[in-house]
Amino acid sequence: MAFDGLFIHSLLKNLSPTLLTGRLTKIYQPFEHDLVLVFRKNRKNYQLLLSINPQYPRFYLTKNSLANPQVAPTFVMVLRKYLEGSILQDIKQVGQDRIINFYFSNRNELGDEVELVLSLELMGRHSNVILYNKQDGKIIDLLKRVNPDENRARLLLPKAKYELPPLNPGIDGFLLTKEEFTKLANKNSPFDLAKKINGLDRDDRLELTGYLEDDYSFESFRTFFNHFENPKGYIFRNNKRKERIFVYQPYHLDLTPYSKNEDINQALDEFYHEQETRDWVHQRAKVVLNIVSNEQKKLSKKLIKLRKQLDQAENSEDYRIKGELLNAYLHLVKAGMTEVEVPNYYEENHPLKINLDPALSPARNAQKYFTKYQKLRNSIKHVKKQISLAQENLAYFDSIETAVNNAEPEDIDSITDELVAQGYIRRNRKQRNKKIDEKALNKFKLSSGKIVLVGKNNYQNDWLTFKKANKHDIWFHVKNMPGSHVILTDSQPSEEDIRETAEIAAYFSKGRLSGHVQVDYVADKRVKKPNGAKPGFVIYTGQNSIEVTPEEKSVLSKRIDK
Repeated sequence: MAFDGLFIHSLLKNLSPTLLTGRLTKIYQPFEHDLVLVFRKNRKNYQLLLSINPQYPRFYLTKNSLANPQVAPTFVMVLRKYLEGSILQDIKQVGQDRIINFYFSNRNELGDEVELVLSLELMGRHSNVILYNKQDGKIIDLLKRVNPDENRARLLLPKAKYELPPLNPGIDGFLLTKEEFTKLANKNSPFDLAKKINGLDRDDRLELTGYLEDDYSFESFRTFFNHFENPKGYIFRNNKRKERIFVYQPYHLDLTPYSKNEDINQALDEFYHEQETRDWVHQRAKVVLNIVSNEQKKLSKKLIKLRKQLDQAENSEDYRIKGELLNAYLHLVKAGMTEVEVPNYYEENHPLKINLDPALSPARNAQKYFTKYQKLRNSIKHVKKQISLAQENLAYFDSIETAVNNAEPEDIDSITDELVAQGYIRRNRKQRNKKIDEKALNKFKLSSGKIVLVGKNNYQNDWLTFKKANKHDIWFHVKNMPGSHVILTDSQPSEEDIRETAEIAAYFSKGRLSGHVQVDYVADKRVKKPNGAKPGFVIYTGQNSIEVTPEEKSVLSKRIDK
């Protein structure tokens, strides 16, 4: 279930009483598509997140701490000018559509009271946040200004008159009477009737159809809609382990229950946390990810070329044989010939054609084949070294990519600094040599109470393994793929300690989404760093292995908040 009209209707039942009459005290834009409005009411602060992310536009109260950028974008400055200090008078949804209007009252420079509307339109890639004057309907500013050539239905620029976007016609299920329902039921199948109701996404439509197929009555119809009057947070998984959130418990969809939360805002906060974190991380890590992608492509192409060269060098005996045969049958070679056919005494004298350079003498042609053979044989050692170096570099950039995928937004600066230090990013300003300490790491508490520390990037991995860890602590890492260094701060772990720590190591690796992940573990003293190795690269001996399946909910439940 997405943020469809019924979901929004349900969410407002919970959100409106909390925010109405609250004073808007703070406005900031932590990321490109996201706004945070902080309301003060009854001596408490409430953070309202408004997001026009094209993939998952949404809004809800969040308790996540989001960074306030030092330089505010233009739209935020406009919002602060017109809305900061104002009172939220009302929140209304336009019918059962995905448009929510926040009505504010404030005073202008002359002290006159003005009424302003902040309209949140959750329309996929056309989503927007628009501030306009309620009295004259003139747009003051927008989060996303739209060129008239891109949207001919209405003008989305400052000073234009605000107009609603084209809306899909449909029936408001909350207002439908029993008589109207009966007329519709006589003319439509349950599925066709569900299609006529406004504000339903595919999941809601199928669920309503299921209710009506079980009992095609107005009472059954009302039972379905009553779910939206008292929302709770239900998270379900489909057969591909993808999660979906509902404000009710669906019975007619092929889904498996995952979790339940009485507070719909808290459920939304938890549900979107990973998606929004990935999105915010990728916004901050654009430069890093571009470099990683380019280097991975270059190295992959280089490896293909080097392996082809190695294969050619290791199969160069043909050149030596042709040189020997030419020397043995020089009397058959005449000046100006482009090829000669000689008996191959290595293959029972079967005839073998040998290409010749007509500008060279017979002896020089033979020497040319010997020279080619020797050059290829001599190149084997060099090519193997180049392949090994390219593989190491590719593994390094894979580790950077994994670190970004496992990072929190605030971790991107240290990953960027690593690439600066390695010479992959040029930066004019002085590099930040931020000191690494235990606070920078991810920290977990096992069922036994033992502590597990997890590095978030290559610099932290090295520091954790070689500076922080005791030599008798147990070191964990996924086998043969990029991942975090993980330390279990104990020298005598139980089997359960090992399994739980291995699940953490598997979760913070490239194998996070895999069903079966092999994890190596060994005493930290057996982990060594080769001279000249890149950050994060180590070798180890005497390890044991365990196969685990990383479960996000289980792993994150052990995390110790900072």
